[in-house]
Amino acid sequence: MYEQPHVLTLGTAGGPRWWGATPTGVVRAGISTAVVVEGKSYIVDFGRGAATQFQKSGLNIDDVEATFITHLHSDHTVDLIGFMLFGWMMTDNRTKPLPIYGPGDRGMLPLLSPVAEGEVTPIFNDLPTAGTVDMVSLLLQSHSTDVTDRMYDLLMPSPYSLWEPHDIEIPAGTGYHPNTNVSPAGMEPFTVFEDDRVRVTATLVEHPPLAPAFGFRFDTDSGSVTISGDTAPCENLVRLAEGTDLLLHEAIDLDGMMEMYKNNPGGESLDASMQHHRQAHTTPEDAAKIAARAGAKKLALHHLVPGTIGDHITAAAEKHFPAGVLIPDDGEKIYFGNGASPQVLPSAPAAYSML
Repeated sequence: MYEQPHVLTLGTAGGPRWWGATPTGVVRAGISTAVVVEGKSYIVDFGRGAATQFQKSGLNIDDVEATFITHLHSDHTVDLIGFMLFGWMMTDNRTKPLPIYGPGDRGMLPLLSPVAEGEVTPIFNDLPTAGTVDMVSLLLQSHSTDVTDRMYDLLMPSPYSLWEPHDIEIPAGTGYHPNTNVSPAGMEPFTVFEDDRVRVTATLVEHPPLAPAFGFRFDTDSGSVTISGDTAPCENLVRLAEGTDLLLHEAIDLDGMMEMYKNNPGGESLDASMQHHRQAHTTPEDAAKIAARAGAKKLALHHLVPGTIGDHITAAAEKHFPAGVLIPDDGEKIYFGNGASPQVLPSAPAAYSML
């Protein structure tokens, strides 16, 4: 008998930073989530420590059916190479490659921050905005000595025998543009992946200037979970999450970020950072409003910024979503579906979340 479908929070912090401890002493790893259905797992994002967290979780690489990347910011991809190379060495029983679905090349440079006082020149003129397929190739090339040595010395097959990257194709006619229309209004969710356990649909979300950026929904016979990815409040996400059993939504504490920046010298970099936080992310209160509008049965906040954030954000969010707001730490299960209220239970000892 399989365990009820659930998500396993491999990492719950967002942002390209090394965070300290929360008020309760928890150190969160970078964002990464496993959706577990009938003994199989589906991984979303590979933030700092994702490969280590995966190993500590007790999940098995041979039971992973597909992987997904919401967008190509480093705090969502930095541990992909660790997952690929160590997974390549650990797999025993795979009979087909493991797909990696993620954004393609945006095709043009992003708009320059309006607070910039000069020009910015890309340092990789030949490929300044690589998509998922190119990123995987470049990551493997950066470890070519290791890859070649394993193939010649240990007679390992090509890592492409395990990993199969895909650039997600955005449906025609949406009106998407990476600089002027990153999350087209009225967009219908579209299928990215399907097997006999889950159907994964996606939509474009609002995370400018990074584009494309996706939210994903996993529908099973027992229920559904929707993962927002990084986004400002977004109508497309409301549509994607309609009636979902569990919404995992990113959350940023803007006051907490300003407090953290107080010791910084300021200047245009600080101004640009705060502008990005305001236009590309969602406060706990707004995440709760989105959950309520979507008719989600349960809301959990993750991709927490700052990563030191405590559970004080719960009260503000619950004003708009009285069904209850979860603030999971790393290594916790959140059950969904089967008509039962989702719950959070420890899946490993408390030390699990300490890298």
